[in-house]
Amino acid sequence: MGVSLLAAALLAATLNASVSDFSAAKPVWPAGRDTEMNVNVGFRAVVDAKQGDTLSLRVTGATIYRIYANGEFVGHGPARAAQGFFRVDEWDLSKYVHAGKNVVAIEVAGYNSNSYYVLDQPSFVQAEVHDGDTVLAATGDAAKPFAAHIIDERVQKVCRYSFQRPFTEVYRLKPGYDAWRSDPNAKSTEVACDVVGERKLIARGISYPRFSKRPAVMDLGAGAIEIGPAPENPWKDRSFTNVGPKLKGYSEAELAVTPSIELQRLSYSKRSGDGAFFDSPTGVALARNGYRVLDFGKNLTGFIGATVKCEKTARVFFLFDEILANDDVDWRRLGCVNIVSYELEPGTYAVESIEPYTLRYLKIVALDGDCTVESPYLREYTNPDAAEAQFASPDDRLNRLFEAGRETFVQNSVDVFMDCPHRERAGWLCDSYFTARSAKDLCGNTRVERNFIENFLLPEKFDNLPDGMLPMCYPADHYDGVFIPNWAMWFVMQLEEYYERSNDREMVDALKPRVMALLKYFDKFKNEDGLLEKLESWVFVEWSDANKYVQDVNYPSNMLYASVLDVTGRLYSMPEMRAEAARMRDTIRKQSFDGEFFVDNAVRKDGKLEVTRNRTEVCQYFAFFFDVATPESHSDLWGKLADQFGPNRKEKGLYPEVGAANSFIGNMLRFEILSRYGRSAQILPESIDYLLYMADRTGTLWENVKEEASCNHGFASHIVRTLYRDVLGLYNVDAVNKQVMVRIAELPLEWCEGRMPVPGGVIAMRWWKENGQVRYRLDVPAGYAVSVEAQAGGIVATRVP
Repeated sequence: MGVSLLAAALLAATLNASVSDFSAAKPVWPAGRDTEMNVNVGFRAVVDAKQGDTLSLRVTGATIYRIYANGEFVGHGPARAAQGFFRVDEWDLSKYVHAGKNVVAIEVAGYNSNSYYVLDQPSFVQAEVHDGDTVLAATGDAAKPFAAHIIDERVQKVCRYSFQRPFTEVYRLKPGYDAWRSDPNAKSTEVACDVVGERKLIARGISYPRFSKRPAVMDLGAGAIEIGPAPENPWKDRSFTNVGPKLKGYSEAELAVTPSIELQRLSYSKRSGDGAFFDSPTGVALARNGYRVLDFGKNLTGFIGATVKCEKTARVFFLFDEILANDDVDWRRLGCVNIVSYELEPGTYAVESIEPYTLRYLKIVALDGDCTVESPYLREYTNPDAAEAQFASPDDRLNRLFEAGRETFVQNSVDVFMDCPHRERAGWLCDSYFTARSAKDLCGNTRVERNFIENFLLPEKFDNLPDGMLPMCYPADHYDGVFIPNWAMWFVMQLEEYYERSNDREMVDALKPRVMALLKYFDKFKNEDGLLEKLESWVFVEWSDANKYVQDVNYPSNMLYASVLDVTGRLYSMPEMRAEAARMRDTIRKQSFDGEFFVDNAVRKDGKLEVTRNRTEVCQYFAFFFDVATPESHSDLWGKLADQFGPNRKEKGLYPEVGAANSFIGNMLRFEILSRYGRSAQILPESIDYLLYMADRTGTLWENVKEEASCNHGFASHIVRTLYRDVLGLYNVDAVNKQVMVRIAELPLEWCEGRMPVPGGVIAMRWWKENGQVRYRLDVPAGYAVSVEAQAGGIVATRVP
């Protein structure tokens, strides 16, 4: 039985039981345009209601949509799903309804462009308005239709936002452009729609996002602009230069407008003003060719909005980024086009981006005419389930780390586990291994993780990849055929932990053919020693020198693969897999360990495998994390790693020949092995050294130790797991078997407390020092068993009522 057939057989009950199916709606799109790039369409229904009616909207579509009821923002979606599958949302409209005629409006962007963020598939919307069991309007229903019109205000032929995401937002607006969303009598040029064929519908499966509006908090000053000649060699990201069959978009010659190139003609006077609290309602008055920089206080992710007034024709650019570079907003950082552009005729406009972006700093630029920008805001687009989690200690640095971890998590887990919420918004493996742990601790559920894993299960196959290989991120299109073999291995590692968190045996069994196909793919790379050699495509260990040493035999990759075999053996009762894992580990020890450190790779010369002298810090962490080494088997190396490596090794001049680890993922693995081997107290100062400067600068945690990459990366939210486990002392919370293991370390803190949500309740814990001992109070839901693990150092912990 094929993978998708098995998936359908095993999961049909759970999928169909929770799907909000459609009573009357059919999938529709303007005739002949469902495969056209970057077409934006408005669908609206005018329905009669009484005050207090319980109206709701069931909806799904491709590529993205946002909903308004009587002009009020309702929601954004859909939650992402695998190729050919679509998750159905149901939005409660009751609080927006008034007596009489009500407008329900859906704005849909159909991209038909490959990306790491949303899938390249034909555009459609399927929606119906309900009053209880009565259908008031439905797409494709001739008697109660949604009317459709093309939203020409959003310019179609624009550049991509980044290599990883589809199109930028450029608008040409006239007063009343949005009346169709609120006025029952508004007129627009309706277009005929085709019913475009049935879609495979599945449940949303997760909570609906949080959409809180966040105002700017600081005014960092204003300046003036001069417009110069076009630069000889303007900056053009690969999303400009690589457009073609493998990267869909509009070529430069086709573009209707190029604000990203035009902005490179501008030079800015030095900003005046030292920063002051920002009066959001009063807003920003901008003279022609003026700009203003605002600060939202920390990194936020969501939709950029404001009210813009202009008495003459004007152009307004919203430029944004996570950090200031050279005291300015660099809208090109990370290869993104961080611009939302508006061309405005005289009038007043409520504007809001349809795409979510990430920023701390917003630079508003006015060209051609004066304007006033009132109440600039960011409408958050975040996971709502982490609000109940709490952590507190007398060391405010740790508290700030926890909050930065939570903030990083909620922005990167709205529907799948993402690497970052801006440049890519991609469901990356490996990142997800760590973010899934944060989800369990912060939310007390595995809902997003189940969706994430289900997305890898449902497709019949993954186009453009070798048989058996999993995509490195998904849902995503990989027309260039690039994949990371290591990330497919991390998927199997996560699958075991997902099972431990969820007890979802059905999902694990449904994925067995996919796991077996993956292992079969790797079989052809095994050399005479049983190790993987000359892996294909993008072999990735971490963002450090370790990525220079990935051929021919990469020992960190083999350490990871040995654990994959172990996991497979445990999940599917295959002892032969576990035996092979043991043999691999023994071979790795013999080849890779040079008596002092583990070496990263060996190369094939004249048919013979020769071990190099390339050694990196992360390779050592892989060895301990994946059970190739232990403090007992390699005591000298462990002593060096634990006592001489760490955040200050470079400053001390220790082992400069061993390439330093990076935040993703070496420093994370360091925390994990320190915790595993009883060094919890050491993690406290190291976490401050490694991460606090990130939290203080952006309020989120970063991809790398420096700001040259994402400053908001989902995996880094794992610090919440570290703080719960190694500082608070909730060492292991097994919600499936209802067991809590407490391990309180000897720390330079007088107390610590926290709350962790679990299914059916909350685990609350507090410990404090009293008369030379540690006392703790632990409240758990009914049915939970508690055990205490002794910590080295002779600390005495006593539980009190």
